[in-house]
Amino acid sequence: MGAEDRESPRERRPHGASALRAGAARNRRRESEPRSRARLDQPRVPRRSFFPEYDPEAFGRLSEKIARFLGTGRFIVWMTVTIILWIGWNIFAPGHLRFDSYPFIFLTLALSLQASYAAPLILLAQNRQDNRDRITHEQDRKQNERSIADTEYLTREIAALRMGLGEVATRDWIRSELEDLLRELEQRQSAGAEPAGRDERER
Repeated sequence: MGAEDRESPRERRPHGASALRAGAARNRRRESEPRSRARLDQPRVPRRSFFPEYDPEAFGRLSEKIARFLGTGRFIVWMTVTIILWIGWNIFAPGHLRFDSYPFIFLTLALSLQASYAAPLILLAQNRQDNRDRITHEQDRKQNERSIADTEYLTREIAALRMGLGEVATRDWIRSELEDLLRELEQRQSAGAEPAGRDERER
């Protein structure tokens, strides 16, 4: 074996500028390769779907409008008038002008279709209303909790103020103390004047 064959792998590694060039080339290859891990600083690529896309909020508003109309007396009146005209036309009109003879299969199909769509729309509107009610109740609960916390804080503060005011000297208390001091001074002065008068008389 020659000297070149006896060189270790560490000795055969490039040094200096060649090592820097090799490292830069490796970095470029890594950047060009697609990353398997998703980056958190970039939005996820939307998936392709075979189903049509729609705006759930717009569809929910439309369902609420339909549900409100279905729950009005106007809808009941219009539906009743339509059914009466439908049945009357298909009974009393000439035979070649009738489009739904007895037993009115087309009318039954139309009413069944209307009911099959009305029930899910009403349920969807109710679910949206329940979600709004739940959010409202949650906000009311948080507001009540804040009000209770504020009330407890104010109660503690008022109790502390009462305790502090109990130790503060009031005007009436100071006046009574001064009056007691004046009386005590007058008594001492009168008591001191009596012994002095006795001493002068004794002299």
